[in-house]
Amino acid sequence: MELKQSQDIPIPVAQVWSALNDEQILAQAIPGCQELTKISDSELTAKVKLKVGPVSATFVGEVTLSELNPPHSYVISGSGKGGVAGGATGSARVDLEAIDNGNATRLTYDVDAAVTGKIAQLGSRLIESTAKKLATKFFTDFIATLSPESEQS
Repeated sequence: MELKQSQDIPIPVAQVWSALNDEQILAQAIPGCQELTKISDSELTAKVKLKVGPVSATFVGEVTLSELNPPHSYVISGSGKGGVAGGATGSARVDLEAIDNGNATRLTYDVDAAVTGKIAQLGSRLIESTAKKLATKFFTDFIATLSPESEQS
C-alpha cells in the first residue's frame, strides 16, 4: 500500500522538525499510542492500540529514523506485531518545505507499507481508508499540540 499526502502547518520548519523528533509530542499525536520510548536520536519503541474494521489489536514495534537531513527531511521506518491480528512494516519519506515567507511549513510524506495476518485479509480498500483516517487524525492532533491556541486553553 502506498500513500502520499501533504499538509500545511502554520508553524516554521525548525519548530515542526523539532516536534517531529520529540517523543512526547509524537505520543500525543499518534492515534492509539499507549507508549513511545526514545532509545536514541534515531530509534524509538512504540505500543499502539488500533482498530481496523472488526480487528482490534495492540501493536508493539520499533521505529528507526534514517537519511536525516535536519530540518528538511528524513525517512522513518518501522515494524510492529499485533499478535494473532498480524503485523505491519513500512517506511515513510518525510519532507519539510518553508512556505508563507517561512512562517509556515508544508509537510509531505510518502508512505509504503505492508500488512500481514488477519488485518491483510480485510482487503486493501478498508486498510487504505483506515490508513488515511489515521494519518489525518495524526496531523490534526499534531498541529493542535503545536498551535499557540492550545497553550491558552
